[in-house]
Amino acid sequence: MGNWLDRAFALEAVRVTEAAAIAVVEHIGRGDEHAADHAAVEAMRRTFNFLPITGTVVIGEGERDEAPMLFIGEQVGSGGLDVDIALDPLEGTALTARALPNALAVLAMAEPGTLLNAPDVYMEKVAIGPGFPEGTVDLDRPIKDNIVSLAKAKGVHPREITALMLERPRHEKYIEEAREAGASVRLITDGDVAGIIATTSPATTGIDIYFGQGGAPEGVLAASALRCLGGQMQGRLVFRNDDERERAVKWGITDFERKYTLHDMASGDVIFAATGVTDGSMLRGVRRNPDYIITHSVVMRSTSGTVRWVEAHHARRRNGR
Repeated sequence: MGNWLDRAFALEAVRVTEAAAIAVVEHIGRGDEHAADHAAVEAMRRTFNFLPITGTVVIGEGERDEAPMLFIGEQVGSGGLDVDIALDPLEGTALTARALPNALAVLAMAEPGTLLNAPDVYMEKVAIGPGFPEGTVDLDRPIKDNIVSLAKAKGVHPREITALMLERPRHEKYIEEAREAGASVRLITDGDVAGIIATTSPATTGIDIYFGQGGAPEGVLAASALRCLGGQMQGRLVFRNDDERERAVKWGITDFERKYTLHDMASGDVIFAATGVTDGSMLRGVRRNPDYIITHSVVMRSTSGTVRWVEAHHARRRNGR
């Protein structure tokens, strides 16, 4: 697979996320989550038609009967190399509708069979950035133990650790335990892909560790990014009812208690691309001036460890905007 995952193809991938972000710009702060998501989905799907791939969506907008476009199992691309695709055309629909930080358009591509076909259920997650001994954190340990272990690995007191979680009632116990351990807790309303990626650059983001339950598909996307940037992540699917278990079986999952490692969720060679929709800790949001729409993106590859930051100026007269 290595001969096509080169600089040129990585930039082709980022054009897909740029297109989704540009399509959303007029919906930022308008309060309509559905319209924003629909615009991103349509733009991303159109742009895939120009890529020389035969892509299979393994993480998408839902199953065929739930999503008219970019559904799980859909084929995209103009024909060429077989790849599996994980995507979220608009990660943070509520953030976009309310003009809040960290909304992204996100895409990962990998060799067939190397991305976890995660059903649309919750996943319990823990993640930290690179540079620590393997096993510094573990999903099976209490939160307090993970915070103490990470602080020891960093050579700091637990009071210097900041944990990030989604602000949800289900996380109240986690928040309490993290604070009892001495850590500071930062809460976000949405966007746990960006939240997990934030752990890879604590000097910039102020985030050392991510905890909690978020979407399983988002977990696979975040794992794809960490494969490129480095770090540790574990996840376990959380099922609320028999319907969700049946959905998991449909996608080949039979061990409902399995603890997935980073490489279980994203193995092989991976390209990850993201474009900012609203300003965030990693990427600036889409901007407009009379002549251009300006996007800020990142594209990276796991095998080489290369990370490219791309600021693109798109002529408005060509975009019709």
